[in-house]
Amino acid sequence: MTIAAGIDVGSGAVKAVVVRVSEEGEELLAHVVARIRRRDIASVVDDVFDKAVKAAGVDAIDYVATTGEGEDIPFATGHFYGMTTHARGALFLEPRARTVLDVGALHARVVAMDERGKVLNYRMTSRCASGSGQFLENIARYLGVSLSEVGELSMSARNPEGVSSICAVLAETDVINMVSRGIATEDILRGIHDSMAGRYARLLRYVKAEGTAFVSGGLANDIGLVAALADALDADKRRAGRPLELVTHPLSIHAGAIGAAIWGAFRHQVLGLEEAAWHAPKTGAASAIPGS
Repeated sequence: MTIAAGIDVGSGAVKAVVVRVSEEGEELLAHVVARIRRRDIASVVDDVFDKAVKAAGVDAIDYVATTGEGEDIPFATGHFYGMTTHARGALFLEPRARTVLDVGALHARVVAMDERGKVLNYRMTSRCASGSGQFLENIARYLGVSLSEVGELSMSARNPEGVSSICAVLAETDVINMVSRGIATEDILRGIHDSMAGRYARLLRYVKAEGTAFVSGGLANDIGLVAALADALDADKRRAGRPLELVTHPLSIHAGAIGAAIWGAFRHQVLGLEEAAWHAPKTGAASAIPGS
């Protein structure tokens, strides 16, 4: 049996999980997420790791795996690329998945993988594209709504208004013009979702996605965005005859951290490491991390 932690440092949030891997399979023991906002990233990492360890109730962790922008975390045992961790995390949450669409704060990417989580192909948007979580957050702030309201509002749209899908600057200009013209907020948001969904559908077409596609990342639980993408994929299916089922999960935002932890446990077993990477301190989890 191996106990491993996974830490996914994104541009908008840090996610930490603890998993137990044994002959019976993988078990998720704890998961924690925290927004970065204006906080020091190192303090956020320490905080979520500390909370995840306490929630898991373990005395030692054999491997601490990082992914995303977490390669410089001093107490990490090893680092894994985001494509491989999101692929493996998607399989944990949805074993049928053969493609994962990861929608992050700064970009989106599609990864095609096999049944073991091996990456076969990938494609990603550019950082300036109007298809990121940060872009949608900026739009929501301008419209005076919270991100938690965006999905429901988008679903209630009656006359979606199209926006530019070329870049965030042009799209934001479109939104400003729409507000001045009195376009309803829900119609603007559905137009934004349709624009983002169009970009994601093109990524999925590039990797020739078939079967089940899993949505991970911070926007995976935006029901308006998922609905817009489902509509875009339905149009693709009618044109190309390639069926694609879109699925998400309440823990989708943790897919990268889960995948990192599972790969970390696998590496620990292959290398035959005997020393645990972390032992429970008398007070506070992060305070006893080597190198912290």
